[in-house]
Amino acid sequence: MTPQRALHILGAVELTTLACLLLNLVTVHHRTISAILGPVHGLAYTATIIAAVLLADGRKRVWLSALVPGFGGLLAARAVDPAHH
Repeated sequence: MTPQRALHILGAVELTTLACLLLNLVTVHHRTISAILGPVHGLAYTATIIAAVLLADGRKRVWLSALVPGFGGLLAARAVDPAHH
């Protein structure tokens, strides 16, 4: 697995957990779901930022993209992918 692929997966997990948290909030608002998904989302968000910083290679656009909550990891993965440069 390439580092770019790992960043893409982390970004997808971050976006999925955020979507599930928001869906839970506007529907049943079950505390157990929030208690499980909240830390998972926080960990995915933090791991995405760390991975983007490690892969940035001096490009500010990569790690700054990762700071966007939700879909920032996917933006960073796209920015770090050499096929898009």
